[in-house]
Amino acid sequence: MELLLERTEQTQTYTAGKLGIINEMGVAHFCDTLEPSIHPANHMRPKAIPAGRYDVAITWSPKFKRWLPLLLKVPYRSSIRIHAGNNPEDSSGCILVGRALLPGHVYNSRSTLEKLMTLLKERKDGEAIHITIGPL
Repeated sequence: MELLLERTEQTQTYTAGKLGIINEMGVAHFCDTLEPSIHPANHMRPKAIPAGRYDVAITWSPKFKRWLPLLLKVPYRSSIRIHAGNNPEDSSGCILVGRALLPGHVYNSRSTLEKLMTLLKERKDGEAIHITIGPL
């Protein structure tokens, strides 16, 4: 299964995007996303995930106490997940999913995450999951 995160907006406090599912007909929009800023105001190392293609595994998250997608081999990062949250402060570098109704926020995050988890669980047995994260 192929996921595509297209980043659409970048500010000093957040990075917004669109998550799609790649299928035989192209890219089907699934939800909006929110990440920390690519270029934080304090000039420390960016918290947003570097652009690239990553393998994804569904693993148990001790922090969230549930099964969640985990991006593998993210440079200079560990424990990078797709999870629920509403604003950039809810993420220390992960991808938040939901519906963007206001700049810098996503809503319906828990229900969006549940729909994504259902979709990922319904993939063919043994089918790998990958996510391509584009630059802004």
